[in-house]
Amino acid sequence: MNYRHVYHAGNFADVFKHALLARVLVYLARKDALLRYLDTHAGAGMYRVTADEARRTGEWRGGAGLLIDAAPPDAVRDLLSPYIKAAGLASADARALYPGSPVQAQRLLRAQDRLVLCELHEADAKSLGKAIGRDRRVKALNMDGYMALNAFVPPPERRGLVLVDPPFEEPDEFPRLSTALAGAWAKWRTGTFMAWYPRKDLPAVGAFKASLVRDGLRRVLCLELDVEAPSEGPLAGSGLVVINPPHVLEEEARAILPFLTALMARGRGAAWRVDWLAGE
Repeated sequence: MNYRHVYHAGNFADVFKHALLARVLVYLARKDALLRYLDTHAGAGMYRVTADEARRTGEWRGGAGLLIDAAPPDAVRDLLSPYIKAAGLASADARALYPGSPVQAQRLLRAQDRLVLCELHEADAKSLGKAIGRDRRVKALNMDGYMALNAFVPPPERRGLVLVDPPFEEPDEFPRLSTALAGAWAKWRTGTFMAWYPRKDLPAVGAFKASLVRDGLRRVLCLELDVEAPSEGPLAGSGLVVINPPHVLEEEARAILPFLTALMARGRGAAWRVDWLAGE
């Protein structure tokens, strides 16, 4: 698939991914120790959901647009609150702009934390720099995300999070992703890694998960959300593997995902899953 994010910003997959990203960052920021956030495929940083590209697909309306007016149960609302704030879903710009993961992380992290944001596409890299603005905590780079994963792991800080969110433009993306994760984990076994993937080619998804186990990774939590039965047509499901997740993430995901699945369901086959691929 070719997943140019300008067409899909704020869709169901973004809501799923960013809600869980916010939970991880909130947990990591509870301790005073410095932490590093690395976003390997950062994108443009900010997306106008009223632009022609976004209006052509209308996917925002079935994702973040639904959450603006939703009324989750109190416990779920509390868990989603950091994401709703970071994504600006309660702001005056909520129906015009949707921030990507780098801007949301920038808003959630503290003054002492550091962010490295990498984007290969030159136009998106320029947009990313504008979206981030002048922030001494942040380094935005025009470079390949997999090269960045090798170059910046392990970071000087002992704690941190790496988000790997490829566009899946290449047919070998799953093998490349699994190899990169295994290499990075071998270098930084105390770091937390999150990797997003589309659920279209289910045999490829299964092979990807199996490769992580075969490579010996430990503490790998798998989270998935489908808004209808996955197929080779329009994207209907996505997943996250989280290596070294916060100990509370499984429980939080089991509270958040049923609500989001029901809210954003498009048809038969809507479902969510929380599974451990590998334990300690």
